Amino acid sequence: MGSTTDFRNGLIIRFNGDLHQIVEWRHHKPGKGGAMVQTKLRNMRTGSTFENRFRPGESVDVVRVERRRFQYLYPEGEDLCFMDQESFEQIHVPGSLFGDSVRFLKEGEICEIALDGEAVIEGDLPITVELEVTETEPGLRGDTATGGTKRATVSTGAIVNVPLFIEQGTILKIDTRTGAYLERVNK
Repeated sequence: MGSTTDFRNGLIIRFNGDLHQIVEWRHHKPGKGGAMVQTKLRNMRTGSTFENRFRPGESVDVVRVERRRFQYLYPEGEDLCFMDQESFEQIHVPGSLFGDSVRFLKEGEICEIALDGEAVIEGDLPITVELEVTETEPGLRGDTATGGTKRATVSTGAIVNVPLFIEQGTILKIDTRTGAYLERVNK
């Protein structure tokens, strides 16, 4: 058990029977009436966000989450198979816990998975990944002055907008949060 004095961004609490992550919080003292702690919570199961007010010092059920590093092995239906880097145990994680960034997950990638006991509650890919361009159309000579982009398919099958000078076989650094091209990787 904890209280509202323990609130910080990213803290996970059990509220109304579900796990919620605190996205934002602030202590608020209106001109009239008592103080309150205004929070923005994200439901860990559904991903929906909503605002809620707590009384200062109110008891809340703080969930102690363990974050461990796992290596991605292979897909299995809707689940993804990961191996614990320390114990070498394999676990199956629903792909939906990674959100849209799962399209950049490649075999052998090291990810961080949050566990509440044995239950998996969240998965995070690295912020950037390096992927090879497997298919793209050739850029037109002379079009680079406009700063144009074209679509490219990377080794995981995801489609990314890239500058016109990118060719097939090029290694790219991609931001997994936004899906944006960051730079070419010289190897």
